[in-house]
Amino acid sequence: MDKLLDQFSVGLFFWQIILFLALLFLLRKYAWKPILTSVINREESIKEGLESAELAKKQMRQLKEDNKSLLAEARMERDLIVKEAREAKDNMISEAKDKAKEEGAKMIEAAKSAIQAERNAAVNQLKSQVAELSIQIAEKIIKSEISSNARQQEIISAAMQNAKLN
Repeated sequence: MDKLLDQFSVGLFFWQIILFLALLFLLRKYAWKPILTSVINREESIKEGLESAELAKKQMRQLKEDNKSLLAEARMERDLIVKEAREAKDNMISEAKDKAKEEGAKMIEAAKSAIQAERNAAVNQLKSQVAELSIQIAEKIIKSEISSNARQQEIISAAMQNAKLN
């Protein structure tokens, strides 16, 4: 350390301090302000970038929420359309069933009417056949009963007596 003190020169130290102060003044006047200005500008641009990124995040969140709500609304509309389609299908099926029942009832009623008409016609035909058979049988019986003259006289006299009494 003694050697260091031996080489120390006050004049040199003085000029070094003056040169250092002059350099400091020049740097402050010409370099410090532009460097600080560029640093401040850079800091402001970074802040603006961060703010715009935050705004973009908010917008993305809002878009996601809007998408979710639109998707939920679309699902509700889809469910409503499906429900309406099912109701329409059920209505069409029930209407078709009712129509088929009505037509079936009409057909059954028409068949019953036709059967009744056929039955009446058959009964009438049977009655007429029975009447014809009865007449034929009566005719045969009368022919056999009236075949003799004496028997004819008896029947005539009996019919006359009945006629007088009435």
